[in-house]
Amino acid sequence: MDIRFLGHACFELSEGDTRVLIDPFLTGNPKAAVEASELEPTHILLTHGHSDHYGDVVDIAKRTGAPALAIVELAGELGEQGVENVSDPNLGGTVEFDWGWVRLVPAWHTSTTPNGTVNTPAGLVVNLGGKVVYHLGDTCLFSDLKLVKERDPVDVALMCIGGHYTMDRHDAAIAAEWVGARTVVPCHYDTFPPIETDAQAFKQDVESRTGGSTTVEVLDPGGTLSV
Repeated sequence: MDIRFLGHACFELSEGDTRVLIDPFLTGNPKAAVEASELEPTHILLTHGHSDHYGDVVDIAKRTGAPALAIVELAGELGEQGVENVSDPNLGGTVEFDWGWVRLVPAWHTSTTPNGTVNTPAGLVVNLGGKVVYHLGDTCLFSDLKLVKERDPVDVALMCIGGHYTMDRHDAAIAAEWVGARTVVPCHYDTFPPIETDAQAFKQDVESRTGGSTTVEVLDPGGTLSV
């Protein structure tokens, strides 16, 4: 499976003919590696409805026909916006696909869509190609981050580190130890001045705290990690 970082908190997970797009904030994203029109996802997942995650979801879903998945209130808005194929789990819910599954887990944050729909933020646990990828979404540090690995050992964690709107790199280093993923890819940093941080220092902190059991892969926008 390939994990391509598209900037900010947007990733594309690819395995065979499956291309799973997460949080497609591309238009207006100064760190975007591609334009929204260049992507042809087979599925789209959202962690929450803030504009820097919701992004181009409606346009991409309508253009490609890709099914979308989001927490129930957010899914309802997508349907109202004309997205025809939407899955609407709540926290703890799992949706099965022919390539694997997606489960929603808690994230501590706030969220209102650009259209005014209040929704509960989530993390996404994605099983694709036999690998488990945990996109933490936007979150602060909280102890339930420890629980995901109790059910599903995490191969790769996609983790916010920028601070100000989410946990900073210091809290994220603790989160990385708790999540226990083999690999962590930092995101949600350096897109805008309030969330500028030192990703290499985060890498050093995590690998020191975990004794090397967790490695950090710092990807530039457009970079790909194969797992």
